[in-house]
Amino acid sequence: MTNKLSEKDKKDWQDFLDSSEKLQSKDAGQITNQIISERSIDLHGYTLEEANKQIFQFIENCYLKRVKKINVITGKGMRSKNLNDPYQSTDLSILKYSVPEYIKNNPELMSKIISIDFKSVNSPSKGNFDIFLKIIK
Repeated sequence: MTNKLSEKDKKDWQDFLDSSEKLQSKDAGQITNQIISERSIDLHGYTLEEANKQIFQFIENCYLKRVKKINVITGKGMRSKNLNDPYQSTDLSILKYSVPEYIKNNPELMSKIISIDFKSVNSPSKGNFDIFLKIIK
């Protein structure tokens, strides 16, 4: 390959640099139809109510943006103050269990979901689970 540029190439390049004309993105039309493979949300530190609001909005947005898979990080619940409260459910007061239950019992969200990885939810060694979304045609 030659390192020498012709005078015409140099002039064309300088004209391009001096021009205020914007180039169109060749990918601009494809971005709206693009399927995004995965997104994550971390719910550490949220109350049950805040987590449910966040996950609702997140699933809605991901569905509209054609995301295939959502990784929901809840933590294992090992440091939850709710474990010491005898008036709290040890399962449903911990995000790890309450968030998937909230989603499962929400018909509006479930209409957008193919499946929830309940194996991970029920695993004591996992602090996250996946949601697989339907793709808008």
